[in-house]
Amino acid sequence: MIRNQSLTSFIVPYLTFNGNCREAMTFYHACLGGELVFQTVGDSPLSEKMPHAMKHVILHSSLHSGNLIIMASDMVDEKGLRKGNAVSLMLTCGSEEDLHRCYYLLSNGGTKDHPPEQTFRGNIFGDLTDKFGNHWLLNCSQTKAII
Repeated sequence: MIRNQSLTSFIVPYLTFNGNCREAMTFYHACLGGELVFQTVGDSPLSEKMPHAMKHVILHSSLHSGNLIIMASDMVDEKGLRKGNAVSLMLTCGSEEDLHRCYYLLSNGGTKDHPPEQTFRGNIFGDLTDKFGNHWLLNCSQTKAII
């Protein structure tokens, strides 16, 4: 029997880029604010084991803005980067104004797939694909109902 229990865990999106992690995370920082941190291969204990050409590669980055956390890296396995549609970033905004602001900023250079609008659930929802090919779902619930 599975019980409905409160979880203390949460999911943090971890994005992998192919050399443009710094550009992407800087863009997200400009759109969403918060604190952005980068660690390069050259700044890590891996530095001695990696080719000199990889010293500038982003090993790990994180963006913290309120309850929002996005992590990313340029470290790609030997199979290479494979883009797909299996991962989206769900951004829940505290107000309709925040949703429209974030939608406008994140869609800059990307595709406005579904502009924000009122839904039958009573929330405001929109989605976009940013200029790095990542899919974003933006939501603002005007009630406390679960979506």
